[in-house]
Amino acid sequence: GEGASLTGALGEDAMARTVGALRVCSNKLKWWNVGRVRLIATEACRMAANGPDFVRRVQEETGLALEIIDRETEARLAVAGAAPLIAPTARHVLIFDIGGGSTELMWLSVEAGRHRIEAWTSIPAGVVTLAEQFGGVSVDEATFEAMRRHVRPLMQAFAGRAAATVGIAGPDHLLGTSGTVTTICGVQLGLRRYDRARVDGCWIKGQDVGDVTGRLLGMSFEERAQSPCIGRERADLVLGGCAILEEIRAIWPAEWLRVADRGLREGLLAHMMIEDGCYGR
Repeated sequence: GEGASLTGALGEDAMARTVGALRVCSNKLKWWNVGRVRLIATEACRMAANGPDFVRRVQEETGLALEIIDRETEARLAVAGAAPLIAPTARHVLIFDIGGGSTELMWLSVEAGRHRIEAWTSIPAGVVTLAEQFGGVSVDEATFEAMRRHVRPLMQAFAGRAAATVGIAGPDHLLGTSGTVTTICGVQLGLRRYDRARVDGCWIKGQDVGDVTGRLLGMSFEERAQSPCIGRERADLVLGGCAILEEIRAIWPAEWLRVADRGLREGLLAHMMIEDGCYGR
């Protein structure tokens, strides 16, 4: 999706890189004789004028048939992937997925181990779109606040609808799935290299989330790039994600955030396993 938020179209270099990566995926599927797949594309292909053309190109060059899913489907898949991490005692949870081009917010009610989506939204702001609009290499406090102001009204509109539907203002805890929250968790834990086993399912206090964001905001681009849980490829994106997360925490204060290193992929797997009658075996 590089540049798509500025031009309204997928760029040739980004498409070529993606086709190259998907060709590797296609070869692995053939090697393992995989017969059942579901392959999805999200916000970048949804909003780009040439998204459908790119999907056709992928099929012609790699043999993979991508499905451009709508925002509601994306939200429901994110819930399906992350829901096993909802605390057993929780009755109301806000799940969020900060992506590259959009952010999904899902308010869940939980009863007797079953969850129900009471309200959801998808806002057209993610780590890539914010970095392209406001800059991601050099981010000072003024730029960071501008990012927050940009997403604030979009979230506040949903907060009003959700509160009216559910009848309460705040969730028992937040549950986040995205590179932003896993990065913050890795930094907060002081990991020398990213370790999914330690991050997935980890609980972080809200105050600690704010402290890590403050530390990242005080770093230079090179310092962020050298962090083992960020790296050069995400060093210009992480603060955009932090801005979105800080707005989420401001609107829905919660003492605890649970981190999910899982999401759409696990949601896809869960749905396919349910369809095949093998989920939970």
